[in-house]
Amino acid sequence: MDHRRQILNALVAANVGVEHIGSTSVPGLAAKPIIDIVVTVDDITAEEDYLDPLLVAGYELRTREPGHRLVRTPARDVHVHIYEQGDPAVIEYLLLRDWLRSNAADRALYESTKRSLLRSRWDDMNAYADAKTDVILAIKARARAYRVQ
Repeated sequence: MDHRRQILNALVAANVGVEHIGSTSVPGLAAKPIIDIVVTVDDITAEEDYLDPLLVAGYELRTREPGHRLVRTPARDVHVHIYEQGDPAVIEYLLLRDWLRSNAADRALYESTKRSLLRSRWDDMNAYADAKTDVILAIKARARAYRVQ
């Protein structure tokens, strides 16, 4: 299923941006079979403009927190993160994605880190995500340094 098209069709009345993020957005990078998408909206508090249409389109609300909503498919194989346009989190997602797409060494480092961490048992996937933080921060620092050159 083309979730980008499904999202855009559901949100045809709203001004939104849609980007594929996460490991599945980086060719050649090993990834869990979960697609992550980020959607940017004009006003995160105007849920009637984006959340209601996404629920009607078949997505289920998973998280509602200040500045962020997460909906996913019933099969839990697509996660749609919703932020307000200009949110720093979106900039960070795209920075990491674009750098990993273009830098083979950091792509390999990220993949080896993920593979190493997956050898452990995680009761909470948030703990797994947190365990990757130092490597992700180092990779993003190199990406920022490269952009300044």
